Parts: sequence; structure tokens; C-alpha cells
Amino acid sequence: MDAQDSLFADEPPPRPAVAPVAEPGAPLAERLRPHTLAEVIGQQHLLGPGRPLRVAFESGRIPSMILWGPPGVGKTTLARLVAGSVDAQFLVLSAVLAGVKDIRDAVELAKDARRRGQGTVVFVDEVHRFNKAQQDAFLPHVESGLFTFIGATTENPSFEVNSALLSRATVHVLKPLADEDLGTLLDRARTLLAAPPLTEAARTRLVAHADGDARRLLNAYDNLVATAGDVAELDDAALERALGELLRRYAISALHKSVRGSDPDGAIYWLARLLDGGADPRYAARRIVRMAAEDVGLADPRALRLALDAAEVYERLGSPEGELALAEAVVYLAIAPKSNAVYKAWNEVRALVRSDVSRPVPDHLRNAPTKLMKSLGHGRDYRYAHDEPEGYAAGERYLPDGLVGRRFYQPVARGLEARIADRLAELRALDDAATTSG
Repeated sequence: MDAQDSLFADEPPPRPAVAPVAEPGAPLAERLRPHTLAEVIGQQHLLGPGRPLRVAFESGRIPSMILWGPPGVGKTTLARLVAGSVDAQFLVLSAVLAGVKDIRDAVELAKDARRRGQGTVVFVDEVHRFNKAQQDAFLPHVESGLFTFIGATTENPSFEVNSALLSRATVHVLKPLADEDLGTLLDRARTLLAAPPLTEAARTRLVAHADGDARRLLNAYDNLVATAGDVAELDDAALERALGELLRRYAISALHKSVRGSDPDGAIYWLARLLDGGADPRYAARRIVRMAAEDVGLADPRALRLALDAAEVYERLGSPEGELALAEAVVYLAIAPKSNAVYKAWNEVRALVRSDVSRPVPDHLRNAPTKLMKSLGHGRDYRYAHDEPEGYAAGERYLPDGLVGRRFYQPVARGLEARIADRLAELRALDDAATTSG
């Protein structure tokens, strides 16, 4: 069986269920690092059948790429698997420590490997930390095919990676691991460590603490097992004793629930706990923006703008001055009227589109820039709303066949959405009247 077959085998090659320890005392995350794609947890939007990375692995033609995603979701693991799938030399550079000399050294090693008939994968961790000159140093060698370049970043590559390098690499977005994926990882870790079982409460809390980060989960679990002693099970109390301070640092769930529950005192308290515990304020800012969109929504659209302004203020001022803007935002979000109507509608529509057939666009909504398209009826009978009474084409339909009349967005009777609901009721009354008269 060649390397590619091994990577994709539904059943991994005969060996222990978990990867053997490379060195005594290696971190649990390293000991559990997947050796085949069959062992990778999560990222099925990239690795499932027919998905981009799966296709690249199966073809054996690996393009240069940027892996963009939060910490602990498998960027380094995927890069290693890429190199293994094509039997390539795997060179790792950390943008925090490396400079142009290190890049030159990697180029020479790649040339030596090519003379031996072997390819090279150069993996740059935290590539966003390289300056323009350092990033530009890769360009001629990526273009010549001397090596495959893989950059890993937690920051948006559109802003942090040079456009010249970005144009030569495919960007793949990695997602935080889902709770069920983290649960699977916990089961593997327990098998490796021969640890006592976790109670359901402790398991739920540990998964919530990880917040989609496999490395954080495994580090916490390893510490828990090491400090629990000889016990029949690992419960919530043992988790609190082992990781109490660490768990208190990550109070984002309590902050979010306080905002959703319209408690400004709880919200500002948990924000302070979050920041005092060492959380990155930029992470807090991102979550605050999410709260504005998810839980306040159109009940008070000003909330989203205020959250974005707070994030920008923090970027300009930093800590501690910029933290006041974050506090102002969470207090405003807490006291604002709440609506998750758009959040629910969006999730419903996304689920429908993923599972539904590709319904054709109705003819009257299609553009007709050519005579042929006009002859096919594209755009015929389209009603220009601005020319209609009250600027509304009463009775017109905009959903495809089979979905006409379906309501996704259901505004709540709070804040601005109460007025939006009234407006929608007026428009639907016009639709009913037009339908009846027609």
C-alpha cells in the first residue's frame, strides 16, 4: 500500500489505536497527532469525499496553500499529512523566530532534495508575522515549483498575507472543532492514558472550556488526569480543583449569556474576568460583535455598529484604555432589546439550501443582456418596484417554485423589529389584496 492509499484507508494500517509516543514526556496533543486522514477529526468540509483537500490528496498534486483558522484545529497536522502523501521532505519555519536566512537555508535544502528526486513542503507557521520582504522571498521558488508552500495563520490572510503570495496559494478555511468532535478526541485520549471515565457534567464543562480548540482540550485533560490521583471517575469537582484558575479565565460563555439575559452588571463583570484572566481582548471584541448580530439583531441595529466601533477603538488604543470601549459595548448590548430572528432565519435558510435541490431562478427575475436570453423569456413581466404604487410590486414573487409563501424571517415584537413586523404586515396585506383582485 502506497502513502496515498494509507492516508485514505477507512481502516488505518495495523498499529496501535493511537499514535505511539515519539519521545517520553511529549505533550498529549503530539502523542495523539493523526498519522492518516482517517484519524483526522473535523474539517470534513475540506476532507470529505469530493472536498478540496481530499481531491488534492487523492490526485497527488498538492498546490501551495494557506490554512486559515483558529488555534488547535489541525493546521500543522494537515501540513504534515500533505508532505507524507507525496513522500516529500517536510521543512518547518516559525514566522516568530525565522528570518530571511532561514528561508535561504530552506531553499538550499529543497534544492538538495530535488537533486535526490524528492519534493519538499515548506510549512510556515503564523505566516502573518512575516513582513513583506520575508513573504516575497518565497515567490520565485513557489513559481518555479522548487517546493510546495503551506502557510498557517489565525488572521485573515486577505489583510495579513501579501497579495502576490496570496495569488499563488489556495486559501482553505479551517473551522473550530464541534463539541462531538472534541468528545471523540477525549475518548481517544482516555484510551491512551488509561484514565478513569469522566462524569457527564465534567465532560460537558471540559468540552465547553476547549471552545473548539483540540490542543486546549488535551492540555486541560492531561493536567486533570495527572492531578486527580487514584479515583473511580473524574467529576466536576476534580476538574475545578485541577483547573480552577484556568477555567475561571475563560468566562466568555457567562459573558454571552449575561448579555443575552439583559444583565449589564453580569456582562461587565464577566468581561472583566475574561480580560483579567489573560484572554486576548481582540477575541473578546470578536465575540461581542457576534453577540450584537446574534442576540440583538434588528431589534436595535445600532448595537452592531457600536460593537464594531468598540473593536476598532481597541485596535487604536490597546490595553488598558481600549478595554473601556469593550465594556461600553457589552453594557449597551445587555440593555438593548433582543432578537435572534435574523440568526434563526439565516440558519434555517442555510440548512434548506444545503439539503434542497438547486431550484432555478424564476424567468421574470433573470437578466436578459442578449437577444437569445430575451427570446427565452428571461426578464419578461418583471415589475420594477420603484414604478409601482407605494414603491412596492404587490403580489410579485421572489422565491423559486416550491418555496413561494415560505416565511423564514419572523421579527419579534421588540425594539425596531416591532416596527419592521408592522411594515411586513402592511406589505403582506397588499400582496393578499393583489392576489384576490387578480
